Amino acid sequence: MSILVCGSMAYDTIMVFQDQFKKHILPDQIHILNLSFLVPEMRREFGGCAGNIAYNIHLLGGDARIMATVGEDIGPYLARLTKLGIDQRFVRTVADTYTAQAFVTTDLDHNQITAFHPGAMMRSHENRVQDAAAGVSHGLVGPDGLEGMLTHCRNFAEAGVPFIFDPGQGLPLLSAENLITCIDQATYCTVNDYEARLICDKTGLTLEALAERVEGLVVTLGAQGSRIYEHGKLTEIDCVPATQLVDPTGCGDAYRGGLLYGLAQGWTLVKSAQLGSVMGAIKIAYRGCQNHVPTRDEIATRFAATYGEAL
Repeated sequence: MSILVCGSMAYDTIMVFQDQFKKHILPDQIHILNLSFLVPEMRREFGGCAGNIAYNIHLLGGDARIMATVGEDIGPYLARLTKLGIDQRFVRTVADTYTAQAFVTTDLDHNQITAFHPGAMMRSHENRVQDAAAGVSHGLVGPDGLEGMLTHCRNFAEAGVPFIFDPGQGLPLLSAENLITCIDQATYCTVNDYEARLICDKTGLTLEALAERVEGLVVTLGAQGSRIYEHGKLTEIDCVPATQLVDPTGCGDAYRGGLLYGLAQGWTLVKSAQLGSVMGAIKIAYRGCQNHVPTRDEIATRFAATYGEAL
């Protein structure tokens, strides 16, 4: 069975600021903020949440299908997917547009400032989950155009396919009503700690109340691990120690790839989240979102060493 991942494919331009943002941002002058950060180090990577998540599922030996809209500059990315053997039948090129582009600046504390051009992503609502749902056991709706996120959540619910709602960077686009509708349609919801607070502020609901609307709510906490809210119970998932702390970009997507793979295997939400933690720890030791290349056996060894259980 396949996993259908709906969301962005993007080119990431990643830069490193060799200092701390907090030293240069004056809290009492934010209303006239005008800063330039010198970034001598820069690289361009393959990214986008759907592309990153599918890549991590592929590393685990899973079958991921990407559903996304991209621009006319997508050629190198499609060539990469072909080489990897990742299903791209539902990646549609939109004429006269660019593929989504993220410009990410990271400081020495691993804080990030990102500018994002959505490009063809804003046409994602023209894709239909039903066209790709045959043979799909699980899905994910990730950051995308507003209409695309709403449409794909509704499509998954109509098709009866269990799915994760992962609003991520798309949260600012979603109203309180949008969020509640998507969460109610979803089987699971995943957010990081900042996104969790933002959803609570927008909807006026507590995390516990939000968790009651889905089978499981996953909140990732970076170096503090993650929390699983499930059937009125809270489970803490420890962070997996990383061999190196190199680049946090894409760690959340690596986590979600492991989470989705586990759920598609019929694992519990807790065990699936543990695999997500392993994948995030592996990714953070590499620059870029898709440059970590562990074998399935290496991932299994890391999982067993951390949690004392086989994959």
